[in-house]
Amino acid sequence: MECDVCGQTMWRWPVAPTAWEEEMWSCSWCHATTQVGGEWFEISRPDYLPVEMRWERAVADGLPAGVSHAFGVFDRTLCGIQETGMSPSDHWWLPERANACGACRAEASAIDERRPRAMRGEGARVSVARGL
Repeated sequence: MECDVCGQTMWRWPVAPTAWEEEMWSCSWCHATTQVGGEWFEISRPDYLPVEMRWERAVADGLPAGVSHAFGVFDRTLCGIQETGMSPSDHWWLPERANACGACRAEASAIDERRPRAMRGEGARVSVARGL
């Protein structure tokens, strides 16, 4: 599947289908996501979120204490640390905080810059609702 935001190839998440999402796709370049199928949409494309509202804080036993890392994908932080059982917390990862990982901050900023300005406004991406 081609990313509707930047045109790069998206990859399919290896998750079992549910009533709400039959497939989930992510762009490895700009990190836009698209859900296909499910109960209410045929195609759901979430709008852009700024860096401070886009990433959850990573939680895992093996992460260094005192440093806040952004949860990326497949049990990795944005800076590439991988720990078994890593998950996103219920809290935002805030890049402006003093304890935020500098490498995660740099990667989050780089990902954010890949999003074309024209694709950042509300409603820039089109979701297609299932016809009745």
